Amino acid sequence: MILPKKSLFFLSILGPGLALASDQTTIRSGVSLVTIPVHVTTERGLSLTNLERDDFQLFEDNAPQRIVTFSKQDAPLSVGFLLDASGSMRNRMKTASESAVAFCKTANPQDEFFLIHFNERARLDIPFTNDPGEILRQVTRVRAFGRTSLLDAISLALAEMKNAKNSRKALVILSDGGDNRSRHTAGQIRLAMAETDVQLYAMGIYDGALEEITHTREEQNGPELLSALAAMTGGRHYPVSSFADLAPISERIGLELRNEYVLGYVSTNPELDGKYRRVQLKIKSPLPALRTEYRKGYYAPKQ
Repeated sequence: MILPKKSLFFLSILGPGLALASDQTTIRSGVSLVTIPVHVTTERGLSLTNLERDDFQLFEDNAPQRIVTFSKQDAPLSVGFLLDASGSMRNRMKTASESAVAFCKTANPQDEFFLIHFNERARLDIPFTNDPGEILRQVTRVRAFGRTSLLDAISLALAEMKNAKNSRKALVILSDGGDNRSRHTAGQIRLAMAETDVQLYAMGIYDGALEEITHTREEQNGPELLSALAAMTGGRHYPVSSFADLAPISERIGLELRNEYVLGYVSTNPELDGKYRRVQLKIKSPLPALRTEYRKGYYAPKQ
């Protein structure tokens, strides 16, 4: 199937699924506590923020789990901005800057940020800083050319996130299509995201059709891959009708990140086998048609 061309604005969270806002606990290999970030919305798309611990039920591979920690608190974020500076973005850099500004409006003083831009290769422009203005100034200096190494940029961002001070970590990726330059494969990035507990949000603008004769399979499948990753990791895909919608939706996502629940449990499965375990969540609520985004699983520690 030929996918429509789209401009994609991707937001992912690394770590709220591994951290409690209340005590900054971070899950690592060998630790049995598993934490799951959950965002709940009503039928109209509004965030539902008045639920309590007893309103949730968690299952791991269909086995019920007891929720031992519960948090609704807003905690500082470590945010990485990934900016597509390939040639196709040449007329869209102003929109990229406006989107970054909108997201930064939701920032807390304790938040920290880094910036990566990517075209022929991925580059770390600014390592972690507590000054979002430094990021915004650099975004306006980036010039677009060449091809798109999106997957390499994600890999570089995951490496930089190891330097984060906050337990809740986010990647904001602005791109207009699939990858056509990276050394890393889609399969490698899927595995890396699953192992590092990435939560991905995506916004896409559809503005025409991709033609098979001018676009590689990677370019055609890139948007589909990242949409699938959003669903797998508990994020959301936001289709938008014009570039004018990117900034307000970017701000909305920033606010949604601060309205997540974080549920923690100790698995009833004691095996240290390194296998992937699927998580299921249910909500006990009289409200109809609630929508949930949450981390769908994790890799168990390996002995």
